[in-house]
Amino acid sequence: MTKIKQQFVIITAATLFLGACSGLSNTQQRVLSGGAIGTGVGVVGTAVTGGCVTCGAVIGGAVGAGAGYLVDQHEKGKLP
Repeated sequence: MTKIKQQFVIITAATLFLGACSGLSNTQQRVLSGGAIGTGVGVVGTAVTGGCVTCGAVIGGAVGAGAGYLVDQHEKGKLP
């Protein structure tokens, strides 16, 4: 695949993925952003320490999504 076609595919896919996030509730937004941040931190952390990058991404994403949910529940007053 030529470089221009590859860039077009990547930009189109990114646009479609971001467009799907427009109607999310506050809880869904917090869980999604927490998972994305956790995934990024997990990838960087394991890449720096020489660990399994995939494992770091999965674990970081799960922890981040859980943290995003807990933050949302705390702000709603359901957690102390």
